[in-house]
Amino acid sequence: MMQGPLCFQCSLHNSDTSSKGTKMKIGIVGAGNIGGALTRLFRAAGHEVTIANSRGPQSLADLSADTGARAAVIEDAVRGQEVVVVALPMNKIPSLPRELFASTPADVVVVDTSNYYPQQRDGRLDGIEDGSTESEWVEQHLGRAVIKAFNTIEATHLQPGARPAGSTDRIALAVAVDDDRTKSKAMALIDEIGFDAVDAGTIAESWRQQPGSPGYLKDFDVKGLRTALAKASPERQPEWSVTPNSPGTYSSPA
Repeated sequence: MMQGPLCFQCSLHNSDTSSKGTKMKIGIVGAGNIGGALTRLFRAAGHEVTIANSRGPQSLADLSADTGARAAVIEDAVRGQEVVVVALPMNKIPSLPRELFASTPADVVVVDTSNYYPQQRDGRLDGIEDGSTESEWVEQHLGRAVIKAFNTIEATHLQPGARPAGSTDRIALAVAVDDDRTKSKAMALIDEIGFDAVDAGTIAESWRQQPGSPGYLKDFDVKGLRTALAKASPERQPEWSVTPNSPGTYSSPA
């Protein structure tokens, strides 16, 4: 019988730590739906997690108590980490401290989970509307290279969607990055927390996994995701482009 997600999470908690991969220090900037779900998955896998948001550590007391993650200021979620996940609404990224990643070593994996929602939330973001991919825009604001991942799955599907390796219903997640060494580390981490990782190409090609692409929010397996990535077009669809009245809301996009 296939293990359900609850049993899988139990196995992560209860298995001998010697049988798992190397434990890492992971910082998560942003503790919304995606950041919160990743906190739980990374902690279930035994990693040391530091979480931060714009409201301060006190606002993260419940998530910290529930998961054992350390609540901290944003700078501490970046400093001294081996992996940093930036899980913020796209229009909040320019408000991050300007020198946040200035002293971050080159081998630190920085993951961008963001999506551009011009009509629903973000309004016009120059650069993206001028032709940059969303993660190229993020790189410009962070001042360093990123990995595009965790943006193609509903936040509410992350925890219940995790499955052991080899499961026939395992969800595949697209990963775009320019550096092969960084890509290998990120893909191994994705596999460890219960998902197959599919190479989606470079950051310049990360339009293949942006909102409106064939693989966006589809929960495909590896074969299905590869097919979807191959069918993607770099042309931004009208429903995912800014309008003169943007932004509206998710229920009433402008």
